[in-house]
Amino acid sequence: MTTEQLWQPSADTIADANMTHFLQQVNSDHDQALANYHDLYQWSLDNTETFWSMIWDYFHVIGDKGDTLVKDKDKLPGAQWFPEARLNFAENLLRHRDDKVALVFRGENGARRQLSYSDLYLQVARFAEALKQRGVSKGDRVAAMMPNTIETIVAMLATASLGAIWSSCSPDFGVQGVLDRFGQVEPKVLLTVDGYFYNGKNLNIKDKTADILAQLPSVEQLVLVNFSDQSDRLDDPKVIAYERFIDNDAGDVDFVVSEFNHPLYIMFSSGTTGVPKCIVHGAGGTLLQHLKEHGLHTDLAAEDTLFYFTTCGWMMWNWLVSGLAHGATLVLFDGSPFAPQPEFLWDVADEENISVFGTSAKYLAALEKAGVKPRESHQLESLRSILTTGSVLPPESFDYVYRDIKKDVCLSSISGGTDIISCFALGCPILPVYRGELQCRGLGLAVNVYNEDGQPVSGEKGELVCENSFPCMPVGFWNDDDGKRYFNAYFARFNNTWAHGDFAELTEHDGVIIYGRSDAVLNPGGVRIGTAEIYRQVEKVDAVLESIAVGQQYEDDERVILFVKLRDGITLDDELRQQIKKTIRANATPRHVPAIILQVRDIPRTISGKIVELAVRNVIHGEPVKNTDALANPEALDEFRDRPELS
Repeated sequence: MTTEQLWQPSADTIADANMTHFLQQVNSDHDQALANYHDLYQWSLDNTETFWSMIWDYFHVIGDKGDTLVKDKDKLPGAQWFPEARLNFAENLLRHRDDKVALVFRGENGARRQLSYSDLYLQVARFAEALKQRGVSKGDRVAAMMPNTIETIVAMLATASLGAIWSSCSPDFGVQGVLDRFGQVEPKVLLTVDGYFYNGKNLNIKDKTADILAQLPSVEQLVLVNFSDQSDRLDDPKVIAYERFIDNDAGDVDFVVSEFNHPLYIMFSSGTTGVPKCIVHGAGGTLLQHLKEHGLHTDLAAEDTLFYFTTCGWMMWNWLVSGLAHGATLVLFDGSPFAPQPEFLWDVADEENISVFGTSAKYLAALEKAGVKPRESHQLESLRSILTTGSVLPPESFDYVYRDIKKDVCLSSISGGTDIISCFALGCPILPVYRGELQCRGLGLAVNVYNEDGQPVSGEKGELVCENSFPCMPVGFWNDDDGKRYFNAYFARFNNTWAHGDFAELTEHDGVIIYGRSDAVLNPGGVRIGTAEIYRQVEKVDAVLESIAVGQQYEDDERVILFVKLRDGITLDDELRQQIKKTIRANATPRHVPAIILQVRDIPRTISGKIVELAVRNVIHGEPVKNTDALANPEALDEFRDRPELS
């Protein structure tokens, strides 16, 4: 099936792109005649050691690369990239120390603060000195329950400068959700706030913080940031105000140099099927991958202003922060993207001259449903790229962006995850954008799609895999000494191959279409259907705000059940049911048409905003949901339980 081309980079854009300059350097240094991105991608797979070594050199990584580029390259897991290398992650992000603006914070309540690169370096030096004074050293853990604000980045960089390990979540996590994460990694220092803002409310978290502190005996010091001016403060001898904590005379950062795979971040899986997995990412692999994705795939430079709508509980926060390595200005936002009005983030885009605007597919869909048309109300003169992830971006949202936001913009849907702290498929500034497609597979990553027999296929749906090792593979899982949990998570299905858990397809343009998570794939009559295939049709119906589809075991088969959240004041009736079914049948296949459609007031989501098909599937089958603390709105599950229509 041929898909429509929506955008084509100009000749000047292609000529000026970092990707083009990198390609030309490959041609020059290695006597190649690569003509385009597809040639470069294949070269990066055929010459993986040379490719990653070039990434190190091209972006001037501060550190010692060593002579050995990789050991056991073809062993998954088990490959060791740059085993002799020594570096410090924070030193590479703090290489710029001038008066250029590094960070701009914008809050939904109108707050605005900024910090230059020189002041950022000074604050990191003082925070790092304070950590050292409290006995924090290489390998210790520092955790944060923080909004996406300046102090969070300062603390992360200070932690990384010491060779300590950083882990974070957002302040809207519940007590058990925080304990399930930080209880496993046992942080020595915890950073948090007095409260936070969301959707017009100033939310005090004193009681929650006290409960968490009481149940985290590893915490020796809690650093409290005055973020929302709550007068009701926590009274505990372990608590110290942020300003007092960093009140020292440190002027320089003493960067602790560590091995390439030294743990940098502990990230967490969503945790909806049990206690979250603690995924450990190394400093070197994270740095190289983010330099590649920012510098080449996003074309980021020091002149850019990079924004991503994210919380500190989502890997896109870690991805955003790495933009400092390129000297770009980062815009941090915390709060509801629809407060005080739906256009607010586009106000910020104009006011801060944002050139790369990152967000979620859910946000764009909600904007369109709200009738927001930034093209008619905003200048967006600096905007050249829009990135989206978190869930599948349907073709209709591609139409919305080019129709109602900006015509001349590179819309890059990107996909990967916490598992690799980056992307398997993403954007490319020198390639066109096709409706509904991710532009390309990431350089250096042998991404493929396998059928159920483990054979590579193109133009067919199957399992997204990666057939080669790469530097940003996790170091492992925390407290998984024999590596069994790590192996079973990614390598048990296909021999010597990373199975990512996405249901996907490679297109005729060598792009990628993601249809949803493999474990949520529907299977009526033995036909595998990605849930995104249904959602994109349902969202065409104006009365529907959101939907979630699951399979129910029924009469020795599986039937598709669709739950819909409707606009205020609308009730699901037979006429609307038929409209939904007709829309799905006309644009997909009869197999996609749900057997039953039911109305709910809300759709359950993780705290990072992803809908949870597996939790809903468990509920309608009378099975327990093991970890509701991972959900932003666990009460929403009650509407799915014991529905007489499903008996």
